Amino acid sequence: MKSTLASCLTLVLLLLANLNSIAQSQPFKWPQGARMAISLTFDDGRGSQATKGASLLDEYGIKGTFYVVPSAVKGQLEAWKKVVDKGHEIGNHSLHHSCSGNFVWSRNNALENYTIDKMRAELLEANKQIGTLLGVKAESYAYPCGHTFVGRGKNTQSFVPVVSELFVSGRGWLDEAPVDPSYCDMAQLTGIEMDGKDFEQILPIIEAAGKSGQWLVLAGHETADAGAQTTRLSLLRKICEYAKDPANGIWIAPVDQVARYVKSERKKMGLPE
Repeated sequence: MKSTLASCLTLVLLLLANLNSIAQSQPFKWPQGARMAISLTFDDGRGSQATKGASLLDEYGIKGTFYVVPSAVKGQLEAWKKVVDKGHEIGNHSLHHSCSGNFVWSRNNALENYTIDKMRAELLEANKQIGTLLGVKAESYAYPCGHTFVGRGKNTQSFVPVVSELFVSGRGWLDEAPVDPSYCDMAQLTGIEMDGKDFEQILPIIEAAGKSGQWLVLAGHETADAGAQTTRLSLLRKICEYAKDPANGIWIAPVDQVARYVKSERKKMGLPE
């Protein structure tokens, strides 16, 4: 009897494994026959994003994702309200932009001194303040500095599970590969830097992602003609023009919109959401 049950269990496990393998081998289907997706994202809630970056995207009817720190929004509240009115996504970038204390400017809010409970409370407070300021609920999160830990040494913990619980997605920073929609952890989307780059440097990344049917999440900071930690307006313009050309097969949309679509499609394919 035990032998029969064991054999049945083995067959079921093999069947599930085969079904999962088949699902993963299916090409991911993007909307309207697109070959890939692109999301343009910007961190910190810097003033130039509200006054220049969002306006440029508006020229092309493209919506971006702006991960903001509430205190930065307060400094240019009316400009950010206009960004929301235009339909751009507002994401959460923490309450204090907390990173490792190895960044001296973050020493007063060093992640090494955080606990999971403290991080959870601050993420909720940031969402509350964003809601009060802009009347929206932040459903996307970007890890400041790309750091996903709290504590130090043997007491170090990941707060990725907290982000997974509170948000539809979480995005990293300075990553090296686009998002694979059939496989990715939605709480750890990769973010590819576009600061300081020319279109000629970004185009090969777009083309490679298109060949693989991936989701390219580009990440930047200031939006201006030049400067440190700046996504050049000339680059943004060329990306928008390239993405809007139907011949290139690109779906360009905010992170929350793409993330929800990916989760829905993965459910249809029998893959983890």
